[in-house]
Parts: sequence; structure tokens; C-alpha cells
Amino acid sequence: MTTAHTRARRRDRRVYLRSHPLLFGLLAATRGRGVRRLGGTLLVHDAEAYRQALTRLPLDRTAAGTTGGAAREALRGAGGVLFDQEGGGHRTGRRGVAEGLGAAGVERLREVWRPLLVRGPAALERGGEVDVVALARELAGAVVCALLDCAADPRELARAAAAAAAASVRDHLPGPPRPGAAAEAARAAERLQGLLGDGDPLSAMLAVAAVNTTVAALPRAVAWCADAGLWEQAADAELRPRLAEELLRVTAASPVLPRVAAADGVVGGCPVRGGDRLLLVARHAAGAHRRDPDGRAPAGPPVARLVFGAGPHACPGARLATVQLADVLEALAPYRPVVTRARVDRGAALPGWRELTVRAGAGRPVRPGSTAGAGA
Repeated sequence: MTTAHTRARRRDRRVYLRSHPLLFGLLAATRGRGVRRLGGTLLVHDAEAYRQALTRLPLDRTAAGTTGGAAREALRGAGGVLFDQEGGGHRTGRRGVAEGLGAAGVERLREVWRPLLVRGPAALERGGEVDVVALARELAGAVVCALLDCAADPRELARAAAAAAAASVRDHLPGPPRPGAAAEAARAAERLQGLLGDGDPLSAMLAVAAVNTTVAALPRAVAWCADAGLWEQAADAELRPRLAEELLRVTAASPVLPRVAAADGVVGGCPVRGGDRLLLVARHAAGAHRRDPDGRAPAGPPVARLVFGAGPHACPGARLATVQLADVLEALAPYRPVVTRARVDRGAALPGWRELTVRAGAGRPVRPGSTAGAGA
């Protein structure tokens, strides 16, 4: 590991240790074994065991403490939500989402975010600074508005989606109930649904997922590029898509997937009983904790895509996330940004930055789409 990558990894670790220190301390302490049982909970770190849990083990998608359970409680209403439906309803919901997030759909959405990537980094040209978190929030809100045909202000929608996710997570954290947490979560969800205007819980869940993963992942990826000196790769049109996939693997926006077994089974050689809780550590399954991002020697899609889940419940937004990050890297690469200020968001649903300010770095500019900066 180079000194630059050590610096990048040290900064990125702060988002875990300052937002969810107890949880991530436990995960780090137990990762020596692929699967470890602690009472009625299984911690799954191994890549193959992680795949088994998502593809071969029946899962209770409405259980308390899971993503689906939290979503159903926070976003009450008819029709269920994307992450807790089963059978035909689940397949229909995912099919509709997949159509909007397929190759053609993503190309249409690029027309929405690419103008923002011209205006957003313009301050760097003038010697000013850019808050990448604010840029990511605007990108995420604009994409959600376009995807759901919503007339709300993109930044306001993004703030509402972030608040709904954060309130829901606070309401479901281990330990004694926090007074007013449930009511706060309900108010946040109601505000989000009011902005969306269609009353469809699926729309609200899509907004929550898209905004929170984007706002968590993009600034962390930019910080990695700045600290590890990866702007040369970001400027190379051939390397850039692979680098984007690598950065999404290492940042692992949803680093832990909480699930509950619906029936007995086996995961990684460890017996599982119906009702057991599983903490599926996507970050470790994808090797984010030990393998640095490198577009020249990527881990490859089978490993990198584990951060998006696996099997029939894999996140349908993987293509969107990769293409959008590649476009962000292309827009920023000419300026070789350096980080001037970074503050962890201690209240966010996912580990990330509350503020990540960058300015143009020293050195010869790199032209997007070329390898002109290779010797700089």
C-alpha cells in the first residue's frame, strides 16, 4: 500500500468511526472469520457466504431491524415498498425500476445530470472551492425528480430523502428507545411523500435509496481520488469506468445489509435457524478493507458488484451509480482537486461526509478523455 493510499484509507475510515463507531468496531474485530455467530446474530464477512445468504437462504423481508421492515414502518401505505415485497408484487416493482435504470434509461438521465457537472465545478476554474456533498445532493435530487417525473425542487427533495432515512435509522438503532424517534421518522416520511406528490411508497423508497447512496458514495470517491492521486486514471477515458467501479467497491455506500432468516439453512458452513439475524458485511465481502481501488488492476465485476447485493435482490441502480460517478470524475479530473475541508455527517443513515470541500490542485491540467496527464 502506497503512502497516498494509506492517507486515502485513513481519511475514509473516519466516516465509519465517527458515525457508527460501535458497529464498525464490532465488524472490524470479527472479520477474521468468514462467518461468526454472536447469540442469535450471524456476522457474514466472506464473499461466498455473503452470496449464499442473499441467493440461497429464505429471508424475512418485513422483519423488524431489516431494511424492508424499517421501510414498511416508515413509509406506510398500500402496495408495500420495493425492499419488502415478495412474489409477483416484488417482481413487478423491480421490473418497473429496471426499465428506468437500464442502459437507455441511464442515458436519458445523463442529460439531466451532465449540465450540473458543467456548472457545479465551475468555481474550480476561478480558483474557488466546491463542496462535493452539495454537488452530489443536487445530482441525486435532479435524477430522482426526472426518474419519478416529480416537479419538486431537487435540492429540497434530496434533503427530505436524507432526513427520512436518518430518522428511520435513529428509530431502529439498538438500545433503549429514543423519545420521539418514531414520531420524527413519521413526520420525515410524510414530508418526503408530500414532495413526491403521488402517494406511492415505492416512489418514496426509490428516492431514499437513490439520494442516500449517491450522497454517501460520490464525495467519498472524490476524496479517495484526491488523497490517493488517482486523477490520472480518472482523466483516461478507457480507465475511468473501471476506476468508478473500483471506487464504488471501496466506498461501499451501504456497507452492511441487515437481514433476518425466514427458515433454517446454512451460510458459509454455519447452521442458520429461522429468525436468526444476519449482518451481511458488503464492505468486507467486496474486499474494500484490504484491496485499494485501481482502474488498471480492478477486482472485476463479480467482486465489485457485491456492494450492490447479489441475486434477485441486487440493487437495480448499479449501472446508474457507475456511469454517474464516471461522469463526475471526468468533470473534476482536469482540476486535479485536493481536499481542503472534510466533516463527517454523524447523523446520516449511511457513513459519509457532511461537507467535503475541494479546490484545484497544482500541476498541469489533464484533458478529459485523454491520457495527456500520464507524465505530469
